Amino acid sequence: MYTDLSNIKTLVQELEKGNHQALVFLMNTYHHQLCLYAYSLSNDFDGAKDIVQNVFVKIWEDKHKLQHVKSIKSFLYKSVYNGFIDQWRKDKKMLAIEQKHFEALEDIVKNENADVLKKQLSLVKLEIQRLPPKCKETFLLSKQEGLTNIEIANFMNVSIRTVEAQMNKAFRILRKKLQNKIKPMLFLLFGINFHVES
Repeated sequence: MYTDLSNIKTLVQELEKGNHQALVFLMNTYHHQLCLYAYSLSNDFDGAKDIVQNVFVKIWEDKHKLQHVKSIKSFLYKSVYNGFIDQWRKDKKMLAIEQKHFEALEDIVKNENADVLKKQLSLVKLEIQRLPPKCKETFLLSKQEGLTNIEIANFMNVSIRTVEAQMNKAFRILRKKLQNKIKPMLFLLFGINFHVES
């Protein structure tokens, strides 16, 4: 007996019954466009595929709840968006943990000679200002403003890979310029305190 899965009501009913062909039909119909949507949010193609994959897994696990869904397409897009937000929150959480680590290191550094550290932080600030324009902007958005790579990519309208490349470039230049001039620990404190008072 032929089942018309293009009919949304029928598709949902077949999913609720546990019909794997219904899930395959749903993925074949929406997978590509959902990946493009997720990518437009994250600028991370692999991450986008993971988000979409998780959405389809969750739909299958919660298939008995689909009877209340009015538009399967809207439901899918909303699920992808929610998946992106969840990932973004995880990134922010990681950033908070990283920040705590930096703050602990800063407390250790404060026990060093204040004048020496002040001069070294001035050198750091100077070399940051000398970075190439796009490189400097990316670096400051990350280490001074505390933005995630996703946020920076969206703000600057570039890909996350571009953000990562600019950050790597910034650290490479700064290490080369400062490696013999400042304490190694200060490299871990970039973005914590380079507003050096005059």
